[in-house]
Amino acid sequence: MIPPSRSADTARRVLIPTVTVGAGHVQAAAALEEAWRALRPQDTVQRLDVLEFMPRLYRNAYLQGYLKLVAHAPELWGAVFRKTDNPKRLRRLNRVRTTLSRLNTPKFVRAVKQFAPDVVVATHFLPTEILDALRSKKRLQPWPFIASVVTDFEAHALWLVPSVELYCVAAEHTRARLLAREVPPTQAVVTGIPIATRFQAIPTRRAARKQLGLRDDLPVLLVLGGGFGLGPVGEIVAALQKLAQPVQIAVVCGRNEKLRRELAVQEHRQPTHLLGFVGNMQDWMAAADLVLTKPGGLTTSEALAVGRPVVVLNPIPGQEEANSDFLLEQGAAIKVNRPEDLPFRLGELLGSPRLKELTARAKALGQPDAAAAVCAAVLARL
Repeated sequence: MIPPSRSADTARRVLIPTVTVGAGHVQAAAALEEAWRALRPQDTVQRLDVLEFMPRLYRNAYLQGYLKLVAHAPELWGAVFRKTDNPKRLRRLNRVRTTLSRLNTPKFVRAVKQFAPDVVVATHFLPTEILDALRSKKRLQPWPFIASVVTDFEAHALWLVPSVELYCVAAEHTRARLLAREVPPTQAVVTGIPIATRFQAIPTRRAARKQLGLRDDLPVLLVLGGGFGLGPVGEIVAALQKLAQPVQIAVVCGRNEKLRRELAVQEHRQPTHLLGFVGNMQDWMAAADLVLTKPGGLTTSEALAVGRPVVVLNPIPGQEEANSDFLLEQGAAIKVNRPEDLPFRLGELLGSPRLKELTARAKALGQPDAAAAVCAAVLARL
């Protein structure tokens, strides 16, 4: 089969590879697929998870190793993050990384060759590393255009891959980090972090509360545990019950059914709604006054798109700390270090002018059309 050319009038073959490490990379890839199909329905788009093509042992080690580190030894993960955030040190490790890639990714490589993409838009650095190894040995012909979508507000050195022709990043702050590391200015563009198109049409706070069966006369605090329901969610919910003023609490436990069951058998002084994985996060965020969450890139981008300030709790050392720093510097978040501090801090904030300021800053930073902006930036380079 002869792959199609890159001419503007020809249908293209678009590969969107990602890695299931946390939910954010996968959600960004899904948002990009949705946006690209809407923009160019004539193109063939395929979304792949690299880990699904790897040996089970390596796949489990890659995913479970990360989850166990951030859950049980976050300081160790932070140390690894900082030590590897050095382009020179990573170049010295290239031989080891290339060997691991060659041994564990032949099935993914075969899938890429079979699909023969004209364009690759990756939401994790691992696919671009694998493709870079192919380029050096000319094992993929013709060579596709490769874009890398950085899904946090800071670009770690692992995102720097020679074969990447375009970096799409969250903010000018992120782009500046890439330029400081000698990425040419023409190869880094601010698009925002891709989120689903449903975040572009947000109901009013009152309409969202009516739709979800929430009272309109009480503040709503939305507690998010991420896709895996990680973090001290139980401690946060217990602390919120101690707020002096009446509020409504909505807790999204994600796929952590054990957490949801544990919270369900507890007594709650405040009206508390316990949810599993939700497909209408935009409505819950629209109904909320504050979003209490770990500051992952996708979750915070969704909150900003809806114009809701974030209460940062227990950020993972590394990428989440960097996201937290960005949000605090921009005036769109507050940070609470311990759950037991929540009653005092939120008691001061709810109903205050400060909350209105935070909400305005969050709305100003929001980029609900980021997925379409990524697609447009890639197409412009073609």
